[in-house]
Amino acid sequence: MVISGLIRVESQGRGDTIDIGDVVQAEVDRSGLRGGIVTLFVSGSTAGLTTIEYEPGAVADFARLFEEIAASGRDYSHHLAWGCDNGHSHVRAALLGPSLTVPIIDGKLTLGTWQQIIVIDFDTRPRQRKIVVQILGD
Repeated sequence: MVISGLIRVESQGRGDTIDIGDVVQAEVDRSGLRGGIVTLFVSGSTAGLTTIEYEPGAVADFARLFEEIAASGRDYSHHLAWGCDNGHSHVRAALLGPSLTVPIIDGKLTLGTWQQIIVIDFDTRPRQRKIVVQILGD
């Protein structure tokens, strides 16, 4: 069986990091499925999904890493194409990736004690992010 849903998240952009684990678990609970996988996909090319220990130090470390890899102050060819300022946002999102899959056992996400599901919005302005949820299982 496949059950699809949508999670909407209001974001401030600029690396806003949001823990969505409880919302994803609520989707799994609503599905009634006991075993399988949940696949998440964030629509848009300037946000990504992963897991992290969601605490201020780790979130800051992640932000610093992305600034080192794809600095916001650089010139990006994307800026020339569209006259915008979010070239670094696209690079960062592509590196992180738009999707995540988590196993479900006994109706629960199999996350570690200090592991949370996060969406990071790298864009340069506030956005409403849409995260497609597909739960496959029995």
